[in-house]
Amino acid sequence: MAKAFVTGATGFIGSHLVDELLKKNYEIKCLIRRSSNTKWLKGKPVEFIEGDLFTDEVLKKGLSNADYIYHVGGVTFAKKKEEFYRGNVDATKSLLEACYKYNPGIRKFVHVSSQAAVGPSFDGKPIDETREYFPLTTYGRSKVEAEKIVKGYFDKMKCTIVRPPAVYGPRDYAIFEYFKSMNRGLQPLIGFDNKLVSLIHGVDLVKGFILAGESEKSASNIYFISSEQFYNWRDVGEMTGRLLGKKTFRVIVPHFAVKTTAFFAQVFGFFSPKPVVLNIEKSRELTQRYWICSIEKAQRELGFKESFTLEEGFKDTIEWYRKEGWLK
Repeated sequence: MAKAFVTGATGFIGSHLVDELLKKNYEIKCLIRRSSNTKWLKGKPVEFIEGDLFTDEVLKKGLSNADYIYHVGGVTFAKKKEEFYRGNVDATKSLLEACYKYNPGIRKFVHVSSQAAVGPSFDGKPIDETREYFPLTTYGRSKVEAEKIVKGYFDKMKCTIVRPPAVYGPRDYAIFEYFKSMNRGLQPLIGFDNKLVSLIHGVDLVKGFILAGESEKSASNIYFISSEQFYNWRDVGEMTGRLLGKKTFRVIVPHFAVKTTAFFAQVFGFFSPKPVVLNIEKSRELTQRYWICSIEKAQRELGFKESFTLEEGFKDTIEWYRKEGWLK
């Protein structure tokens, strides 16, 4: 029986990864904090390792005898640069050092990065793994530095980097805001241009992670795990309204309005203990025209293929939101 150690297992993507690994009869250890909400893991045959990525004894316990490490955990929202770098860069460095110390013969260390590390396409052509780093945010820059640390171990251990684009699906809070707005009859669109995006269902994404982990070809490689098609938000909105059974009113928010709102949100957010969702950096991401990436390499080398069409995936997600009472 293969053994896996998973960080970030209590989150949206990490919990789906645990589910898929369990379907493949993996023995799983999950790193959790004392404050972690484990509701998505409740009642499942996994072992909890309580602690953090900076405690040697905790890491030794999690890493010993593991065949695979899936490093999903990280910081996506923070008030300060230092928080992004500690959660994404320093934590990755600590985990890799411990892995090299306690389990250097690991079958695969899979590091979950983000398209934010390399940024959007600027010419309408999907970016691929040869693209230079062009992050637009502090979060993206922290993911770049984390990737560089992983690359530094390519000649020491079997490591693979995977990059998701925008992700949706059951248990997700981020894109839920979009569904909530659509359920109220409002279809938000940013800018008057026709934006294209790569979108993938969380279950398909983690299946791609596992393919990258189990593949003999994937060591010392980077892969985008994403959708085969690219979607524009106007078509996505029409489809979502139809699936919700709602007539929606299209609300176009000009780029200058997004940037102005982000500026004031950031100013007032300075006085809040929590990080704001929309800030000046985030507005730079939101106003880009093409967040699209190619999965040709993952298809060719890993045999990756989506199981959900976008309509099937959105239907599955909406049904889950309604079942859980998130949408009425």
